[in-house]
Amino acid sequence: MNFLLKSFNDLSNLQIFQLYQLRAMVFVVEQNCPYQDVDDKDLEALHLMLYENDSLAAYCRILPPGLSYDEPSIGRVVVRKEFRRKKMGDQLMKQSIKLCLDLFKNQDIVISAQSYLKRFYNDLGFLEEGETYLEDDIPHIKMRYLKH
Repeated sequence: MNFLLKSFNDLSNLQIFQLYQLRAMVFVVEQNCPYQDVDDKDLEALHLMLYENDSLAAYCRILPPGLSYDEPSIGRVVVRKEFRRKKMGDQLMKQSIKLCLDLFKNQDIVISAQSYLKRFYNDLGFLEEGETYLEDDIPHIKMRYLKH
């Protein structure tokens, strides 16, 4: 199992295919939510991939301050179904938090979390901010990880 962090321009064609395939598999097909997953933020994001052997097991993108929020953000957090019971989401998020704190000088981290995952993010240190809202017809909540 290994992490790989790359800017969009440094991703190989195969890596781009794998990450878009995984995101579509979960966010569009599994969650039955047709929406525009690929956006311009991908071009400025850092892409964190977690591989198990040659399989992309988990992925997220790290967004610099000013792209989604004033603070850095973590988004498109996704774990391939067959890897979900292996705590890959925990490992991915812990690595993402560490990278955000290192790269962006210990700023708070803000995310837009699917509401049903609130406890998962609470366990990682994120706190809810504001009310639940709909994003692509799925309940979300803004959450913040306070720098330490």
